[in-house]
Amino acid sequence: MANIVNLDRVSKGYGAAGQLLTDVSLGLDDADRIGVVGLNGAGKSTLLRLLTKTEEPDAGRVTHRRDLRVAWLPQTLRLDPEATVRDVVLGTAWLAEGFGAEHEWAGDAGVRAILDGLGMPYLGLDHPVGPMSGGERRRVALAALLVRSTDLLILDEPTNHLDVAGVDWLARHLVKRRGALVVVTHDRWFLDAVCTTTWEVADRTVRGYEGGFAAWTLARAERERVAAATEARRQNLLRKEIAWLRRGPPARTSKPRFRIEAANALIADVPPPRDSVSLQRLATARLGKQVYDLEHVTRYAGDKLILDDLDWQVGPGDRIAIVGANGAGKTTLLRLLAGVAEPDQGRVATGSTVRPAFLSQELAELPNELRVLEAVEEVARRVVLGDRELAASQLAEMFGFDDRRLWTPVGDLSGGERRRLQLLRLLAAEPNVLLFDEPTNDLDTDTLAALEDLLDSWPGTLVVASHDRYLIERVTDVVYGMFGDGRLVHLPGGIDEYLARVAAGAPGDAGRAPRTVEERPAAAPAPDGGLSAAEVRAARKELGRLERQISKLEQREAALHGEMADHATDYAKIAELDGQLRSVRAEREQIEEAWLTLAERVPQG
Repeated sequence: MANIVNLDRVSKGYGAAGQLLTDVSLGLDDADRIGVVGLNGAGKSTLLRLLTKTEEPDAGRVTHRRDLRVAWLPQTLRLDPEATVRDVVLGTAWLAEGFGAEHEWAGDAGVRAILDGLGMPYLGLDHPVGPMSGGERRRVALAALLVRSTDLLILDEPTNHLDVAGVDWLARHLVKRRGALVVVTHDRWFLDAVCTTTWEVADRTVRGYEGGFAAWTLARAERERVAAATEARRQNLLRKEIAWLRRGPPARTSKPRFRIEAANALIADVPPPRDSVSLQRLATARLGKQVYDLEHVTRYAGDKLILDDLDWQVGPGDRIAIVGANGAGKTTLLRLLAGVAEPDQGRVATGSTVRPAFLSQELAELPNELRVLEAVEEVARRVVLGDRELAASQLAEMFGFDDRRLWTPVGDLSGGERRRLQLLRLLAAEPNVLLFDEPTNDLDTDTLAALEDLLDSWPGTLVVASHDRYLIERVTDVVYGMFGDGRLVHLPGGIDEYLARVAAGAPGDAGRAPRTVEERPAAAPAPDGGLSAAEVRAARKELGRLERQISKLEQREAALHGEMADHATDYAKIAELDGQLRSVRAEREQIEEAWLTLAERVPQG
């Protein structure tokens, strides 16, 4: 791999927002696939602008390899309303620099295949941009990047406005694509499917982790576990720790490596996310037996049939996901449930105790003249959510508004922060039915984790329309699909069944390129060790031997820790044991490295 971009001691800040990045040094190689995560306002988009050189740092420097071709999709873009799809996809006006006249543009067939994959089979290449929705414009702009050969592709929230099948197609496309990739996204399934490295933007710096979202989450959990264990030892063995700090070398800075045993140890005592039986009982007590009954409901959008003679029931405690292509009718169905739209035929019966909260895709009007805490307290000062009673400030803190941000004027919030505040105000009203339309848009991964944690103990009915596969599988129990033919189809197999139906040419998806469920992407191509059956047997035997060695060394480490505790006041003995401990750790890490290298070559099963 060759280096293509370098950030050398870069710092960047903006007036009221303060300093976002301080003394950051990073390198980017030509085959890297990097996911960028962090809280809203932490500086993720700023980092992308620095990487593309569309903004200069306040200090430090950003260097590109000579003749580097960079293309990027920003969060906001402006397209000429008079332009056609062909003009945008084959034009260069809005792209980053690096594309000359000698570029070999993709033919119409290539453009067509990409538009189909992104869920726009209905668009002709001569279709004007002006009448398009914001989501359609963004997908056309994304197509313009994907038809080009680039050395570095940078995408800021590319999954926004894509349906589940579109996200799946984009992930597979990017895994096969040559060149470096840097992507900011809240879609955690997408991060795992595409990225091999994760950059976390936090505390004015950028930390790198090997692997996608799951590896990053494990790294954070391990870091917190180690910190807790270290603090416990410090409290119990203070004098030993002081001696250790004085005699020991600086802390290691190499990247952590995780084995399956370590991961299992982290979650061994963690209960299931939800107690479904208790939540169902509480929901029935709060809502009664009826939530929503749809009887012979028909609904059109102009001349387009959205729902055709639909009979459907939503009960207390149901956790339902609605999936489908853009335009299939997911938002229309939620609006019917929320009572902000009426069916053309049939009726929607709502239970007498239902108190719904509808989180739409549009940012609701917020009181710009108030500060964040005042905007939440305007709805409620104390909130009961499931088995928790929270002050307004505690609820706000759960969703990323620390003490400093609590007193920020609402008018000064970023788009992601306004989305969080919109969600907070809905929850503060203590609804018993939540209707979420693409709730993950503009929310960072930490906020999504906080929302999921809150929903785990929330005893009510949830109906969510989302393209976020991780969220669907995390917080819902039942999946329904909309395929553009007026039906609402129960999918016992969840997202996998939806993708299989799309691949089989379900109505409303005929324009997509055929694909099978087995074609879904993995985080990286499976390694092909090319081992014979005898070599595989020998390798597995060697793995077993290495695992036994690791186990013995771990036992030796534990014994040394015990001896150090017994001799906490004997500084000479502590120094001797500390040397032995370092030697054992080095040997264990060497064997672990051998185990990891060999395990990658041995097929599973």
